[in-house]
Amino acid sequence: CKDTVCLLVFFLTLLLLFLALFPGAFNCCTKISDQIPKGILRRAERFEIQKADGLCHLEAVILYIEGRKFCVSPEIRKVKKWMKKNKHKTPRNKPHGRKQRRAKIINRKEKKQ
Repeated sequence: CKDTVCLLVFFLTLLLLFLALFPGAFNCCTKISDQIPKGILRRAERFEIQKADGLCHLEAVILYIEGRKFCVSPEIRKVKKWMKKNKHKTPRNKPHGRKQRRAKIINRKEKKQ
């Protein structure tokens, strides 16, 4: 194989390996806002907490609004208060299990009676 083709294949392989091992590498907040506009928290659909370890070098709160993400400082008092109030808007690591489905079925049966 020619040198340039082999080199290109090598770098593409390295890139794919990197993406497979570190899927969140390109999803980190690189800048955060120290101020937050009034309506942002009201319209936030969910949030994630980015820790300053591993691939991401910046601690941040990622707010998702209409498919877009906003990175804000976790030290903003309004944001801390909002996160406490909206804990249910964090993504869940585990899907809801059998126990919750069973509770819904039981609740439906009770309503029918």
